Formats: sequence, structure tokens, C-alpha cells
Amino acid sequence: MKMKLRKPVLSLLLITVLAPIVLYTDTLGTYFNSPSSSRTEFIEDLSIFSFGGDVRPLNVLPQESSTSLKEPPGDVYSDTISNASDTISSEDARKARQLTEESLKHQTATGNSDSGVEVAMNENQISQVTDNLHEPQQVDKNSPKLVSAGKSESRAMETSSKKKTSPTDSDHTLDATSAKMEIRHDQRTVQTSGRVASGETTRSKVEERNTQVVPPDARVRQLKDQLIREKVYLSLSATRNNPHFIRELRLRVKEVTRSLGEATKDSDLPRSANERLKTMEQTLAKGKQIQDDCATMVKKLRAMLHSAEEQLRVHKKQTLYLTHLTAKTLPKGLHCLSLRLSTEYFKLNSSQQFFPRQENLENPKLYHYALFSDNILAAAVVVNSTVSHAKDPSKHVFHIVTDRLNFAAMRMWFLANPPQYATVDVQNVEEFTWLNSSYSPVLKQLESQSMIDYYFRSRADSDPNVKFRNPKYLSIMNHLRFYLPEIFPKLDKVLFLDDDVVVQKDLGGLWSLDLKGKVIGVVETCGESFHRFDRYLNFSNPLISKNFDPRACGWAFGMNIFDLNEWRRQNITEVYHSWQNQNHERLLWKLGTLPPGLITFWKRTYALDRSWHVLGLGYNPNVNQKDIQRAAVIYYNGNLKPWLEISIPKFRDYWSKFVDYDQVFLRECNINKLAGS
Repeated sequence: MKMKLRKPVLSLLLITVLAPIVLYTDTLGTYFNSPSSSRTEFIEDLSIFSFGGDVRPLNVLPQESSTSLKEPPGDVYSDTISNASDTISSEDARKARQLTEESLKHQTATGNSDSGVEVAMNENQISQVTDNLHEPQQVDKNSPKLVSAGKSESRAMETSSKKKTSPTDSDHTLDATSAKMEIRHDQRTVQTSGRVASGETTRSKVEERNTQVVPPDARVRQLKDQLIREKVYLSLSATRNNPHFIRELRLRVKEVTRSLGEATKDSDLPRSANERLKTMEQTLAKGKQIQDDCATMVKKLRAMLHSAEEQLRVHKKQTLYLTHLTAKTLPKGLHCLSLRLSTEYFKLNSSQQFFPRQENLENPKLYHYALFSDNILAAAVVVNSTVSHAKDPSKHVFHIVTDRLNFAAMRMWFLANPPQYATVDVQNVEEFTWLNSSYSPVLKQLESQSMIDYYFRSRADSDPNVKFRNPKYLSIMNHLRFYLPEIFPKLDKVLFLDDDVVVQKDLGGLWSLDLKGKVIGVVETCGESFHRFDRYLNFSNPLISKNFDPRACGWAFGMNIFDLNEWRRQNITEVYHSWQNQNHERLLWKLGTLPPGLITFWKRTYALDRSWHVLGLGYNPNVNQKDIQRAAVIYYNGNLKPWLEISIPKFRDYWSKFVDYDQVFLRECNINKLAGS
């Protein structure tokens, strides 16, 4: 009996449960009526929700199709979530636009007061959402979480709207309202995620930029700035009348000074520096409250600025003088080297004091170099760099002329370190008996007492042109370049090299150049106003102004090729003597060899390609690195010679790589590679 009643009861119960579902939706009806329906189709239909018989998407976000369903990943969240869930398809966008148009028509029909503005806003928001979803790269990785949360919230809001709406309300109104709320929420969610992503990216970029901009001595500068402000407050009458503040300020000054010490960057500061900086700032804030007269502060700061500028001017002048003093002072190591080599030279017997291949010295078919120097190490670099780049070193002959003091040392160096296959000869200028004051006007001037007094005056401020007061100009060695035909009577061409140059390429091509009747081949070095004639000659003197062009291009004496035959034909030595006689009172130019060279060889120069010669490495740290690498010869003209500690560090290696610091004489004299080379 019970079994008979059970079946009708269960059937009735089943009908009672399923009837409401069939009444409001046809989903289950479709499921039961289609025997071929599968569980997959049922899952797909769950993404569709029906109001009033109209089937519309639940929201504008794309729904997963049955073919794209996969087993969920094991991770709770993965950064590699597919962008497919964030990209809207064209079909979904079409449905969203259709939904908006239907909502607009319905609200117009029902006469909603805010329908025009609301629908326009919704349409704009929908377009923004669809545009944003078409650009998944602007959405942060965390956006899948945010969108999912937005979906859940919108569904909850939709359910509550169903409960509050009376059965008499229009199904279309409910449908449009819920869709509108959901679209707006999803749009806000996507925009929020985009702002989060862009905000984090911008914040990280700003932090990175700030990290890069902050200098390594920021706190050191702040502490020094506080000390300057402290001096201002101590000098003002308003703060001086407050003894309690003065005591506190002086205490803070001692603390800051002790913390600052010799620090040049923040890493050198002690741990207490930050605390000292804060307490000092608090004390200075008190001073600002005491002294509120801005005009007085401005006057005091201007006075301090003027004083600082004056001190800077004095320091610059002192620096210039000390630099020139250093440049004309022989380093202790080089002095030791000269003495050590001289001692070794006089230990040799007479047969060991001669150089091989002396027959090459007067052969005009070979490549002859003239080098006049009393610096042994500098002369060695010139010879070594030239030979190391020569295609055929056996064709190169070096004629070195030095003074009596360094003659033995110079010979000993090249006897102990002979250049491979090249010919070297060292001569003593004192043995040039033809070179005397009766023949050379410049030698007569150099021997005068007035000239000697000028060079050796002790006061640096007695003459603003302190660079011309270098004792090297007292030596005839500096003027030997004007007597090349007399020194080499059997040679046709000579390449002059100064002792502060470095050769970087083979120079053999210079002897085959046709100078086209000119006496000297030069590389012109003038810029807009630099290295022009008016920089070296006194154009206020009519003798100069009527014979020369002040804007004419100058050149340097670092590397020059001379046609000695043309020199003799044009009698250049007499031209030089004539101008020297007219400049006995230094009215035409100051001392040196370049000004008389510009005058003597005026309109007698042949312009070489600029790649042959680059100058400025002894005074200009901004010489172009590419120009240096392309140049055949680089010239350290200026006071910052490469063998001095004051040399420009980044240019030292071009010179020092041709010095063998393991050589026994260099080790004994403690001549080491300078730091930064």
C-alpha cells in the first residue's frame, strides 16, 4: 500500500517543484524536450538570462563557448591568464549596441525624466568599455580578479532589484536597468584596473627617475648650505641680541661641522648626520622666526656672494700661477733619471759611446726627424711611438739635440734602449759654434740681464701673461727650429717633432708630399676666434697691423714638415733675424716661438690635412676622442704635460703606453705610471 502511494506523492512533488521553473523560464523545458542536448549545451545556456521572453547577454563581457572550456588551472591566480577573457568579440559588441538602442527606445516611450542624459552616458560608457576591452595591454594583470568581483556584485544588485520591483513594473524597464547597472559597473571595474596598472607604472617610473636624479652628495650639500645660512643668522643684529639662540646655533654648527668632516659624498657621512641635519634645520627655523626682515637677509647674502666671487678670482689666479710653476719644475723622478744615466754613460769606454748606422745621418733619401729636447723620457716616447708605427723603421733617422747638462744622459738612454732598426744620433747644442750672439739676435736677447730678470721675477701678479715667463724660453733649445738648414746642411727635407707629441700612424707619406713652393707644411688650428694671428701678435703696433691679417689662421709647432731647399732659396733665416731685431723690446709679440714662426712663415705655409695633427691635449679636456683616434700625431701643448701629475687623466694613456716602466733606470728612480693612466 505504501509503495503504491509513494509513486503518486513523488510525482506530485516533482510537478510542484518544476512547475515554477517551467513557468518563468524555458531552459529546463528545452533541456527535457531535446533528447540530444548535452551537459555542455546546458552550461552554455546558463550564460543567457531571460526577462520578459527576451534573450540578452548577461553583460558585455564575452562568454566562454563550449569549445573553449578547459579544466581550471591548479593555481589560485596566475599572471598568465589568457587575454581572451578581457577581449570583446564583435558579436558581443553588436549585442551591447542593440541593448542600448532598445533601452533608449523604451525609456523614451515610458517618459523617464533623466532618460536622455542617462542613456547617452550609458552609451558612452559602453563604448569606453568595449574600446578598453579591445586593448588588453592597458589592463593590469590583476584585472581578472577585479572584473570577476564586479560580476558578482552586479548579479547581487540585479537580484535585489528583482525583489524590490513590483510585478506591475515593466519587464523591459527591469531588463534595461539591470543591464545598465551591470555595464556601468563593469566599465568602472575595467577603468579602475587600468588606473591601477597605469598608476603603478607611473609611480615606479617616478621612483626610478628620482632614484637616478638624486646626486651622491645631496646630504653633504644640504649640510654645507646650512652652514652658510648659519653664518647669515650670526651676522644679523636681530639674532645676535638673542644669546640663547646664538648658543644653540653655535652648538649645532659644531655638531654639523664634526659630522661633515672631509666628506665629499653621502656615503662618507656618519650615521648621526641625518639627525644633525634635522636638529640644525629646526634651529634655523627658530632664527627665521626671530629675523623676519627679508631685505636685510638679501643684503647680507649679496655681500656674501660678492665676497665669494672675489675669493674665487684670487684662487683662480693662484691656481694659474701654481700650474705654471709646476709645469716649469722638473719632477724629482726625471732629475734622478738624468743623474743616473749620466753616471752610467761615463762608466762606458769610448768605443761603447757611439751609435750604430751613423752613415745614415746625411742620407737625403731617408726620413729625417729633428727633435730638440732636454726631457729624456719625453724624447724616448716620441722615438718609440714613431718607430712602432713605421712601416719600414730602417728608413727613419732621428736627430736629437739637447743641452750640455743632459747630453750624456740622453745618449746613455738610447744606447741602453736603441729603437729597432732605426738610426739615432744625439748632439750637444753647445758644440754648435756657429750659433752665437753675434749671429743670432734672439741669443743676444736671451743673454741680456733685463730678459733674465723678467723670467725670474718672483711676483706672479707683476705681469698678467705669466705663461710667457717660463724659463724654457731662455734656452736657445727652444729656438733651434729656426736654424734647421744650418743644423742639417746636407738634407733636403726634415720633419720637426716637439718633445710633447705622440705619433700614432706611419709618417712616411709626409716626405712624398709636394709643398708647391712653400717652406713649411702645417695643420691650421684656428676656430672662430681662437688660434688666429690677433691672439699672438700686437695689432696695435702699425708694423704688425699693416703687414698681417688679424683674422689669419694660425698653426702649431708640434709637427711640421720643412722643405730645406726652399728655405735656403727664400733665405728664411734672415727673415726671422729681421723680425727678432725689431722686437727687442717685446713690442710686436710676447716671448715664445709660435709668434715669430707665424710672422717668419707668413704666406709660406702649405696646409696639411687636419688628420695629420691634433693639438690641445695639454690644456683642453674636451678634445674630441674621435679626432684623437684619427690623428697621426697628437700634441700635448699647454702646461698639463702627460709626465706631470697635473696632466689630464683621460689623455695620459696615449703617452704612457710607450713608456716601459719596468726599465731598470725608471724603477731605480721610482718613476711609475701615474694614477688614471
